[in-house]
Amino acid sequence: MSRYLDRCAVTPYGRICGSSRARVFEWLDRTGMDFTVSSYLSLHDAQPSRLVRRPVSLLRAELRLGEIAAGRSRRLLLHREASPLSRGWWERRLLTRSEFAVYDFDDALQWDHGAGGWVRRLAPKAEKARIAMRYADRVIAGNAVLADWASQYHRDVVVIPSCVEPYDYTLKPSYALHDPPRLGWVGSPNNEVYLLLIAEALTEVHRRTGARLTLVGTGDPSLGGLESLIDRVAWTPERQRTVLAGIDVGLMPLPEVTYSLGKCGYKLLQYGAAGAPAVASPLGVNTEILSLFGMPAARTTADWVDAITGLLDGSAAARERLGRRARDVVCRRYSYDAWLSRWEAAVEPGPVER
Repeated sequence: MSRYLDRCAVTPYGRICGSSRARVFEWLDRTGMDFTVSSYLSLHDAQPSRLVRRPVSLLRAELRLGEIAAGRSRRLLLHREASPLSRGWWERRLLTRSEFAVYDFDDALQWDHGAGGWVRRLAPKAEKARIAMRYADRVIAGNAVLADWASQYHRDVVVIPSCVEPYDYTLKPSYALHDPPRLGWVGSPNNEVYLLLIAEALTEVHRRTGARLTLVGTGDPSLGGLESLIDRVAWTPERQRTVLAGIDVGLMPLPEVTYSLGKCGYKLLQYGAAGAPAVASPLGVNTEILSLFGMPAARTTADWVDAITGLLDGSAAARERLGRRARDVVCRRYSYDAWLSRWEAAVEPGPVER
């Protein structure tokens, strides 16, 4: 059997995408297992506008999936979905043609029925996730909410959170407020719109304190009146690890919809790795992480204003205590080192310690 077919990891995105980087590439960087990775078009998302501009690459990606399936890998790790064009046929074929196949997911794909572009309506993620559950030998879920759902379809479900490497992040050197104070947000262009959920609160905080928002991402200005408060920083893996040390308060708003319950709290973990205080919506695993960090949750506009100004009005020592506590929690409970042995066991046959 060839090296290429021994162990394969299939992911819809490249390393530049936070999901694939955290759930696949970062693990493989740390393990001695020799996986070959097929990452479809190696993009950071699968927006239809990107796909239609790459017809030749799209065809090659589909053909490559056929080659992997025909090769019958000894071990297969499938993250989220094999192809944005599949309605479940690639997922089923890949999983059933491998000796031992693991399906990994870190979002509430089971509740994604195709809202948005035409590709998503033609190939909704919910059905693909159910098919993958049915034909995988093991399922890895990013949190307990996802695992509870997966357990309806599979008897062997392992929870492994989306982890961060805390020592890749620059730790905040000072907790004295900047002038003006700096709020922070990091993420993908698709999620920037969540900041509009707290636009009124951010405007009020700015009115009271002069605070501005440092946005680390790759999107174009699209947040309307909020743009006057925003300083945009182009995202790179290195930049996100250093810029967060320069913010006073991190933000993670989420819409109060079922899909948000499946989120893995990755932004909160990034803020914690940098030792930055934060405020977030208490949905899904965010509730647990905020409790462990000792940081405020916010739902209403008034909650967000009070939580952010409370952190800004507090002492530097109080902010430092929160930041150092968060960093410690990330190291002990959400770092790759803390979960590496469990991940290695999960992608091989045999029992996994519960």
